[in-house]
Amino acid sequence: MMATLVGDEAGALDAVIAAAGADAVLTDEAACDFFSHDVYSTGRKPLAVLRPATVDQLARGVSAATAQGLAIVPRGGGMSYTGGYLYSGGDFVLIDTTSLGSIVDINATDMTVTVEAGCTWQTLHDALRPLGLRAPSWGTLSGLRAAIGGGMSQNGIFWGARSGSVVDSALSFDVVLADGRIVSTGSDFFRPFGPDLTGLFAADTGAFGVKARVTLRLVKEATAFAYGSFSLPDHKGLLGAMSAIAREGLASESFAFDPYLQSQRMKRDSLAKDAKSLLNMMKSQGSAWKAIKEGAKVVAAGRSFLKDVPFSLHTIAEGRHQGAVDAEITEIGRIVTAHGGSAVENSIPKILRANPFPPPNSMLGPDGERWVPVHGFLPHSKLVEAWERIEALYAANAEAMERLDVNAGAMLAAVSRSGCLIEPVFFWPDAMNPLHRQAVEPDHLKKLKGFPEGPEARALVGELRASIIGIFRSLGSTHVQIARTYPLREALDPAAWEMLVALKRAVDPHGLMNPGSLGLE
Repeated sequence: MMATLVGDEAGALDAVIAAAGADAVLTDEAACDFFSHDVYSTGRKPLAVLRPATVDQLARGVSAATAQGLAIVPRGGGMSYTGGYLYSGGDFVLIDTTSLGSIVDINATDMTVTVEAGCTWQTLHDALRPLGLRAPSWGTLSGLRAAIGGGMSQNGIFWGARSGSVVDSALSFDVVLADGRIVSTGSDFFRPFGPDLTGLFAADTGAFGVKARVTLRLVKEATAFAYGSFSLPDHKGLLGAMSAIAREGLASESFAFDPYLQSQRMKRDSLAKDAKSLLNMMKSQGSAWKAIKEGAKVVAAGRSFLKDVPFSLHTIAEGRHQGAVDAEITEIGRIVTAHGGSAVENSIPKILRANPFPPPNSMLGPDGERWVPVHGFLPHSKLVEAWERIEALYAANAEAMERLDVNAGAMLAAVSRSGCLIEPVFFWPDAMNPLHRQAVEPDHLKKLKGFPEGPEARALVGELRASIIGIFRSLGSTHVQIARTYPLREALDPAAWEMLVALKRAVDPHGLMNPGSLGLE
């Protein structure tokens, strides 16, 4: 059913349809409602959704929409929770890039790949894996649905974090500006050539333009792997071990769960029941005997191996030579032991590395509770203080959290030799939104009891997230997925902020490209 439009709205929409084609413009009520939700929040329904199949179609649609005074709001795979594609201003057209999903070129000689912005990390991974290639930073855990263009806009991070966030793998972008011009930001094999124009459009959360194509560097995939999982007695031991491992550069991946979050994961996943995951993990071990042996370990461990573990740390060492990565895991074990920890079964890193992009079922709790993270990147020297201040916040709000059944856990990850990520996550009883019902696997969704609307609990989660952002900011943290959630202006030197404002005026003089994202109007 098409939304009812009046006068100016209908005329503006007619102009977009004439420019982009009726097949690329969605106006039905269900589509517009769906695209007004992210994982956490709800915004205004778009006037229409532009779903272009070609870059030229995207450029024509954007040009026609802004000529009619309509704002443009770009969306990748939709797996974000900071309001990046939610808008509550005037009429706007949301750009759904999922039909721009092609891999344009894989150049194994020059070690580059060019993709359209709607291509998912899973699609790219599947195309590169038979060639023994990948990007240095190669996606987020939501990569089954998360788009590469969205990752470049949001500055995603997880896989390959030792090499930086995903924008560090980018060589150049083709960007559609607010007036419909297509701008290429640089060389297709070296970045930067002169001032870093690619960097200006990286991590912009769609404030400067719509990414249409992305060219990334490639590296050879590792051929040797070693895995280590460890139990740590407390947050000081965990953070101390993770920081020491990061400073030494021993692990390609290093991530951890606090007691609450790992208990939630154990309720949700058995790690051994998924035959596909187990098969992929076994195949990744290299030899038939090793596959059988490692697969048997995972089956035997089941869910029980983290039962009495306070904090769990999971590490992956990878490279070209098995002896070298085994030595790195041995050294990681020594560091953990020095911080009071001990080894446990390493099922989690093995399963995750072999199946890096699981279905997004974890965007809901084990019974269908709502879920939302908040995060900060901090230097090693400030991690313990941040953790303890967050714990003090929970203690101060313990009565309200218990009464409203609001629970909090945390994931942590090493992201460079200089710092780590702390990502508190909240679970609370509340109704699902259309994005949850569409993204979570149908068989999994059927098992969840779900909850009615929980406005009071939702409000408390909002207050706690805001307080945690304040804690992070007081410690000088940085953030990804800034969008409409994290304060950028307050964190920047005033002169640097004015430079961003000037860039915004240059590429979007009428303020129609995702207004409000990054705090820019």
